[in-house]
This record gives sequence, C-alpha cells and structure tokens, in this order.
Amino acid sequence: MAKEKFHSYPWWSPRFWHGMPLGVWLDLVAEHGCRVAPSRWGLLGTITTAAAFNSIAEPLSSARFRRQLRQPPVTEPPLFIIGHWRSGTTLLHELLMLDDRFCCPNTYQCFAPGHFLLTEALVTSALSWIMPSKRPMDDVSAGWDRPQEDEFALANMGAPSPYRRMAFPVTSSDRPQALDLATLSPAELATWKQTMRRFLTLLSVRDPRRPVLKSPPHTARMAVLAEMFPEARFLHVVRDPFVVFPSTMRLWRSLHRFQGMQVDPGNTLENYVFTAFDEMYAAFERDRTVLPPGRLQEIRYEDLIADPVARMQEVYEKLELGDFDRVLPDFERQARSMKRYRTNTYDHDPRIVKEIASRWRPFIERYGYEIPAL
Repeated sequence: MAKEKFHSYPWWSPRFWHGMPLGVWLDLVAEHGCRVAPSRWGLLGTITTAAAFNSIAEPLSSARFRRQLRQPPVTEPPLFIIGHWRSGTTLLHELLMLDDRFCCPNTYQCFAPGHFLLTEALVTSALSWIMPSKRPMDDVSAGWDRPQEDEFALANMGAPSPYRRMAFPVTSSDRPQALDLATLSPAELATWKQTMRRFLTLLSVRDPRRPVLKSPPHTARMAVLAEMFPEARFLHVVRDPFVVFPSTMRLWRSLHRFQGMQVDPGNTLENYVFTAFDEMYAAFERDRTVLPPGRLQEIRYEDLIADPVARMQEVYEKLELGDFDRVLPDFERQARSMKRYRTNTYDHDPRIVKEIASRWRPFIERYGYEIPAL
C-alpha cells in the first residue's frame, strides 16, 4: 500500500492533550507506565507545562464566573449529531451552524474546557498563527472557532473516553474503552454524566442558544443521553461502509501520528476499527428502541450530498427544529459551495471487502448499501 499523505501539522501545533489539567494528564501518563517514545519527549514536556497552566487557570475561571455557573441560563434540549467516524457528522455539524438559533462548542472550548470562559478571547487571538488551516486527515478547514466534537472536551476534563487511546495507542486496549457507557462501573458512569453536565453548563454560560453536539461515540450512548436530556433529539448519519472503513483507518493513523505519545506500528488498528463499529452499532440498535417517537432522524450521507437542501428540510420537519424557511437561503448558498469539496478516494482491498460484507451485513442491508464488485 502506498504511503499515506496527510496535510501538514507542524510539531508546534496544538494537541488536544494540551487542554488537560495536570492531575488528569499525569494519571493518563501513569496509566501507561510513562511509556513515551523518545521522539515525543519534547511533546510530553510541552503538554505537561500546558497542563500545569490549566490547573491554575481552571480555578481562576471558576471563581470569576461563580455566580453564572451557579445559576446558568436555561437552554433548549441538545440536538446530538451521531454516526460512525467519517460518515458525515462534521458536514452536518457545520450545516446546522448556519442556523443562528443554535450554538456548538468550538475547537478552543473543547481544547480548554476548564477555563475557556476566562481565556478564550486572549489565547485564540494570541495563538491564531499556530492552528493549521486544514485537518491532517482530510480537506476540511481547521481553526479555533470551528465546530468541534464535545468528546474531546469530556476527555480533557477527565471523563472516561475512547479518545484517551489517541495519546497512548500502543499500550491501550485493543477494544474501545467507554464507547458504550453500559460497560462502565456505576462510579465511572456517574463521573461521565457529571462531566457532561458540567461542560454543557460552561457552554450555556458562554452561549445560551440550543446546543448542537457532534460526537461519533454518542452513537453508542443514546439511552443514557435520552435519560439525562428527555427532550433531546438525535440526528444519525450513515455512509457506505466500504468507504467508511478505509477512511476510519486513515483517521486513526493520522490521530495516532499527530496526537500520540507513542509511535504506533498499526498492527492492531484494523481489529480495533472492526470491533469499535460492532460495539457502536450493537449499542445503537439496543438504544433506539427506548427513544420516544420523533426523537431520532436518520439520513444517508450520499443522499445528503446529492441534495443538501431537501434532506435538511426533512431533518427540520421530522425533529421539529423550527422554521426551515428562515435558513433556506443560507442552506442554498452552502449547497453550492459544497460542490467544490474534494473527498478522499480509496482502492478496495478484496480481503477487507469480504470482512466488511460478513461482519457488517445487518448495517449494509438496513441502509441499502451494495457490496462492491471485485
């Protein structure tokens, strides 16, 4: 296989672990026996320094905004964008941000969840130059103010998360951790819920509009999220699994390369991607049965790309998200600009195609995908 090419991501660019407080970061390092590759010792030092700063900034931020945090604004229930990695969740997130009735966490807020209320304006202005213009794994724009996954914020705040694997890919389990919250102990689940509520409280103080949260791991957590937020809505996007698999492999290789404290040879990654998909959709099928009618809407990525305006109108109507005509002109402009977007292309590996066709057959049949002819 040809060597993959990623967009430039300089050594001095921020990593998400820069947002952890010192206690969370040192616990993560200790969990993996401090097994850091020599080539990453400099990164270890910068993250540890940043973690010390976070441990100072967080209590200062909490003190500064104590009153607002005690009585946060009442917001409408969240809209959760869910779906496997590389299925189109980022596209949906950015489309919904065209509607000024919604808000979402941005990259800095997920990068520094403990103190963004205090530091966001200053830090993003001072450090705008260090953020790459593109994500390393694709052609999607990056930036401090871009919509971001709340899972990064939860991981930085110390909640159980499968994203902790990114920092130590070699010594992490070959099975996803804290993807399906049913695998957590009662104490771990309580910590996760508390962290989620804390982050949404912080976000509401910054912006009281209805939050739109995008996180692939939430695909396996609908029952817990519906119990926490009874009026929440879920927008589920699916994509051809024969495209999703190689794209997800590329994603994790990129994340391990640029976020990891270890050099991952990738020998366990294929099994990890298959296992994570299996666990995610076993939990999704289990949880969808407990949702009240009108709470879940599903959409195929291919249909969304073919006619973004029509598909989003259906989403607004089915999930009762408000007057669609108000945002129709913005959606039409965005649909025209989407024609310029370039997606990655992949050659089909016959062995992988057979494995996907066997393991993911229920998904393939439910959403009407076809097995590639080889």
